[in-house]
Amino acid sequence: MYVIEREGNRIRVRVLESEPWPAMLAHGTRQIARRLLELWAFRELAQNLVVRDLKVRYKNSVLGVIWSLLNPLMMMLVFTVVFTVMRGRAIARFPVFVLVGLLPWQFFANSVSTATQSIVGNAQLINKVYFPKEVLVISSILSNLVNFLVALLVLIPILIVFDIPFTRWLLFLPVMVFIQLLFTLGVGFIVATANVFYRDVQMIMEVVLLAGFFLTPVFYSMDILPRNYVLYGMNIDVWRTVRWLNPMASIIDNYRVIFFYGAPPAFDFLIRTLVTAIFFFVIGLLIFYRYQARFSEEV
Repeated sequence: MYVIEREGNRIRVRVLESEPWPAMLAHGTRQIARRLLELWAFRELAQNLVVRDLKVRYKNSVLGVIWSLLNPLMMMLVFTVVFTVMRGRAIARFPVFVLVGLLPWQFFANSVSTATQSIVGNAQLINKVYFPKEVLVISSILSNLVNFLVALLVLIPILIVFDIPFTRWLLFLPVMVFIQLLFTLGVGFIVATANVFYRDVQMIMEVVLLAGFFLTPVFYSMDILPRNYVLYGMNIDVWRTVRWLNPMASIIDNYRVIFFYGAPPAFDFLIRTLVTAIFFFVIGLLIFYRYQARFSEEV
């Protein structure tokens, strides 16, 4: 560390002894713990914001929250027609297959989209009263989580209709939801902060999410990805690379394993995805805390 000192017309840079990294880590941990306790104190505000977002979303809508059920069903029908009827080849239980991938992807994509605008869209609220600004990001994502959990109800009758058994591995569902929530919160904090300073982020994320939809196994199986692809003389395991570089690919694939195949999740990738989700969550929080003091000036 260093400080800049002025002596008359002369400027001197004085180097300070850097703080030991264990002390820095302990200080950062205390700061995060303090902020999380403050968030807990404002939990009623987060709850009210979630309710507000849900009311605004379905205001003047005849079907209201039922759209959380109809939207994935209609998308499921579209994909079923395109990839079975129009391709002239039947895919066994394809409606269930695509729905299991579509629901978590929609939760992620909608959460990132709303989180991007969560700070900029609440400029008047930020400039009027004090509250932990991260509540805005959290509430926008939690409102989408409510829709996701409601939409999961669609799976119950569909699993029964297609004679897919309920296995004990469905007990991993809360674990998968928690991992995805952590990862989504981390990404949400990052894009919300970036959008405050660069409003192009919203347009960029639309393109990124569209590309991510096709690069994530939402409507196709991970098994079609080659395990030994030759690129410029190098052998690449595309299947493993996608799972390692795309957390949503691993998350959706594990949803599909416990729902569609009724098998245990791949624990190595599950643990890796949990670590990745925690990493994104911590990094997202640190970036958010680093720049939140300037939010009121920029919005």
